[in-house]
Amino acid sequence: RGTADAGETVGNLTDTKTGIPVISLYGNKLKPAPADLAGIDILVFDIQDVGVRFYTYISSLQYFIEAAIENNKPLLILDRPNPNGFYVDGPTLAQGFKSFVGMQSVPVVYGMTIAEYAIMILREGLIQGSVGKDPKVEIMKSSAQPVAFPDGRFGLYIVPCSNYTHKSRYQLPVPPSPNLPNMRSVYLYPSLCFFEGTQISLGRGTEQPFEVFGHPFFPRNLFHFTPLAGPGAKSPPLLGEICYGYNLRDSIDLSQPPTRIQLKWLLLAFSQYPNKDHFFLPSRFFDKLAGTDLLARQVLQGMDETAIRQSWNADLTKFKLVRKKYLIYPDFDY
Repeated sequence: RGTADAGETVGNLTDTKTGIPVISLYGNKLKPAPADLAGIDILVFDIQDVGVRFYTYISSLQYFIEAAIENNKPLLILDRPNPNGFYVDGPTLAQGFKSFVGMQSVPVVYGMTIAEYAIMILREGLIQGSVGKDPKVEIMKSSAQPVAFPDGRFGLYIVPCSNYTHKSRYQLPVPPSPNLPNMRSVYLYPSLCFFEGTQISLGRGTEQPFEVFGHPFFPRNLFHFTPLAGPGAKSPPLLGEICYGYNLRDSIDLSQPPTRIQLKWLLLAFSQYPNKDHFFLPSRFFDKLAGTDLLARQVLQGMDETAIRQSWNADLTKFKLVRKKYLIYPDFDY
């Protein structure tokens, strides 16, 4: 229902509006257990992704596929457009940095729909239980196509989107989560989520999450905001403190959204923060978001955006070749 806080452990419950039992896969348990699937004929995955590696829906997708394989259940994916599906960019996750906010070696923005991503990790042998096998993948011609789902046998079945290409600029009709309330926040998310691993607020607890950033230590002549507790942000960073910083609402043209990650805001925040050695949180969550410890080191060393971006090129080129093999929809032009 979009009321839980970011990262909050969600337990099993009965949905008050429908009476349907809900088994949580967000907390200590991430994968459906055999007991959860007893008596289930088919699994259906229908979640609106935003096409960014650390937006954890693709991590849940991977666990869902693994559960389908382990329990020999067919899996039906109802595909949806990717609102950030028109480019590929960012650092690629390196060995040793796998976590729930990054399970596969893909860039931060990977330019694939949920179904395309599922086919890729399945066919590339990146799913537990799929190595050395040739699992069935069937893409339906239309949602009305009759399909016989074999009992007791895993297969990946996909209902594709109509009239979608990777050149599309799809406007989400419903916010995918409380802290991505509009398309500006969705477009800014790949660039601003890095702040989750720093001392900087990105507007959680305000009416403009992922549209602003700031800190009490920044110059006081800047735009300011104050994070407060509320639905979806019960205890936001820098709660109750006046943060001085930047409002990025006017930086996004919804008709021509950005086609690459904007590092300039991360570098600007670092330049404004007085204690450079404590800019990144001691938990090193920043490295999990980036998928590597290289980006933090580059920022600390004072590298500029051009040099940092050049360090991504080899991995991006490699990924794009793999990605292209599994696209269902016409691609954008590189």
